[in-house]
Amino acid sequence: MARKKSDKAPEAAQPPEAAQAAPTPEVTVEEAQAAPQEAQPGADQTQISVSRGFGNWLTRNRCSLAFTSYQTGQLFLVGRLPNGQVSFHQQNYVRAMGVHATPQRLYVGSLFQIWRLENVLAPHERANENFDRLYVPRNAQTTGDVDVHELGVDRAGRVVFVNTKFSCLATLSITHGFKPIWKPPFISRLAAEDRCHLNGLAMQDGVPAYVTAVSRSDMLNGWRDRRHEGGVLIDVRDNRIVTDQLSMPHSPRVAADGIYLLDSGRGMLARIDPQSGAKTDIAFCPGFLRGLALHNGFAIVTVSLPRDGAFSGLALQDELKKRDGEPWCGVCIIDLRSGDLVEWIRLDGAIKELFDVSAIADVACPMALGVHSPDIQSLISFEPEFGMLAPPAAG
Repeated sequence: MARKKSDKAPEAAQPPEAAQAAPTPEVTVEEAQAAPQEAQPGADQTQISVSRGFGNWLTRNRCSLAFTSYQTGQLFLVGRLPNGQVSFHQQNYVRAMGVHATPQRLYVGSLFQIWRLENVLAPHERANENFDRLYVPRNAQTTGDVDVHELGVDRAGRVVFVNTKFSCLATLSITHGFKPIWKPPFISRLAAEDRCHLNGLAMQDGVPAYVTAVSRSDMLNGWRDRRHEGGVLIDVRDNRIVTDQLSMPHSPRVAADGIYLLDSGRGMLARIDPQSGAKTDIAFCPGFLRGLALHNGFAIVTVSLPRDGAFSGLALQDELKKRDGEPWCGVCIIDLRSGDLVEWIRLDGAIKELFDVSAIADVACPMALGVHSPDIQSLISFEPEFGMLAPPAAG
């Protein structure tokens, strides 16, 4: 079963009442079914349903999920309560896009900032009796509206993010909005022109390894005329084009057997051989694909509805017609061994587009505070040990 987000007071850690999100639109959660609900939500509401085995899947795989909707500016945290119910907790982050999650920390890219959220609960503490993580926003780096897509953290602890507007990878700067660290070889200079629609980032061994871009265009919004073909996967370590046989690719992820990514213009989860560039289709998902996480032999993929009613000019539209199906918005969980779509979350109503997703290992049921939560002012926690009065001298 699924339940609406909790809005009771965290108890063990004794923070004040955890803010009830004021999402727009409202999200309601219905009992899990083997098929989507037939009842239609109101125009300003979204109904969430999950597959019958979804809660058990979370338990077996010892994880929870974080996913974002930039259309409505929301961060969703999904977990399982001790009574077996699936919990959806949501908070508002304007134009929430890339999300990087660990058991103790979340990073969320938003309209003009990158937010850092920290878990304030000790291992024995619970918020609202059931939540084993309470993520609180502690820092926001103002980048400006650079269209932050995916992000990661390197082995030095730096946040690395896809700066789509400037067609580069970047990290945070003390003084400025960002510091560029790499650009594709076909981009002649940095300019706020979204030339190739650089969008996806894969980390490997603590460093940026691969990126995806919709095209190799080097002109203002040039990628928009190249959506159906020419999408590229690039090895950033040697500027090598691994393959250019993709359609609107997103979200590369490194695994032992290759690089998984979303061939979004075709609706396919695919695996790429990092040496030859050979592509193997793994599974078709019923929508436009933007976010991917790998966990315990499964791929977790976000799917979205089209903005104008159809995926015009993309093979995805023909594929849906061939399969006699309609697109939907939600999260698909795919067994990488078989390519079967084994579990799902579906959103029906006002929320039509999702972006990124991350699996949070060894966390059962997380929640978060939003930037404008009324209780964020009074939720105070501090470290029990005093720090040094004066730091050691340099050197």
